[in-house]
Amino acid sequence: MKITPEQRRARLGVRHHLAAPAASAERAAEGVVALHATDPASVYLAARARMATDAVAGVERALYEDRTLLRILGMRRTVFVTGVDTAAVVQAGCSADIAARQRKLLEQHLANQGHPENLPDPAPWLREVEQSVETALRARGSATAQQLVEDEPRLRQQLHMAKGKPYAAIGNVTSRVLFQLAADGRIVRGRPRGSWLSTQYEWAPLDGWLPGGLTAWSSGDARAELARRWLRAFGPAPIADLRWWTGWTVGQTKKALTAVQPVEVDLDGEPGVVLADDLEPVAEPAPWVALLPALDPTAMGWAARDWYVGGHRDALFDRSGNIGPTVWSDGRVVGAWAQRASGEVVTRLLEDVGAEKAAAIEREAAGLTGWLGEVRVIPRFRTPAERDLAG
Repeated sequence: MKITPEQRRARLGVRHHLAAPAASAERAAEGVVALHATDPASVYLAARARMATDAVAGVERALYEDRTLLRILGMRRTVFVTGVDTAAVVQAGCSADIAARQRKLLEQHLANQGHPENLPDPAPWLREVEQSVETALRARGSATAQQLVEDEPRLRQQLHMAKGKPYAAIGNVTSRVLFQLAADGRIVRGRPRGSWLSTQYEWAPLDGWLPGGLTAWSSGDARAELARRWLRAFGPAPIADLRWWTGWTVGQTKKALTAVQPVEVDLDGEPGVVLADDLEPVAEPAPWVALLPALDPTAMGWAARDWYVGGHRDALFDRSGNIGPTVWSDGRVVGAWAQRASGEVVTRLLEDVGAEKAAAIEREAAGLTGWLGEVRVIPRFRTPAERDLAG
């Protein structure tokens, strides 16, 4: 069976809530499995592009009041915002493996790069510090990193990284220990200090933030379920795209797909897979345009991107493969956008889309300018087109 690029773009528009808005932040996240959250602004900008109501209020309510969305370290050692049920799947299917690797690495650094002295037996030291931090956090209910350092001074333990190199640096283990506790699913990032652009979060025990914690999954079942959810949102797609998106090994990917039993399809000459109950074509949605933020989950949903990026890769990506702010039309990237110091959102079309589409894109840019107001958004990872447009 052959599935055309046009059909893949139709599915993208409908399922990612770009052709038709989602009714809530939860539905917006569900449509793409998870919202990319390494850059805090991207969560709100991605939600705005997919929601009919105010994204800031909707996302904050879901994250901090209803707690139906959760910020979690997941696929590819990246932070995402996703529904609580999906977070449980991500924790067992991705985060647990990341946690094991990071624990081993941190123990090695404590043993070999401690400052002023190495720790001769770092594993029990780390477990003891983690337990102390968790106890302090439970006593406070929630706390900032600085408050936890006051409660547990051993978080001031230093590491001398890249010793002897021009970029050598000495820093505390505070963030590494908190990262480890989060990757293990013991603590979570709560409200940020300041606005929705802030990267400084308060921390809370997971089972205090979510009574009962996350649903327990076996790693195999979780990977199968995550593969199923990804295929529902991003399929049909090459198997390599699933492996890249999750960060799994070849063996883990193969085992997950064996459990899911997708159907093989022809993606315009390239082999791909799709869920067995998802073979019927999706109706072509009404014409749509969207301004998606840097690291948007749609733009970063696949490893093979030519079918929606076309020949615009050099202008839109940085050297590490991070995509900047993009202009979309009917499932394809047709340009870039940026916010200038004045607050104005400006666009650059990289191909001819016709007068009607160009006008719709300009209206969308004007709407985003008004929505941002006094807020200034600078992507964490700058790309050639965004830098040039921002001035």
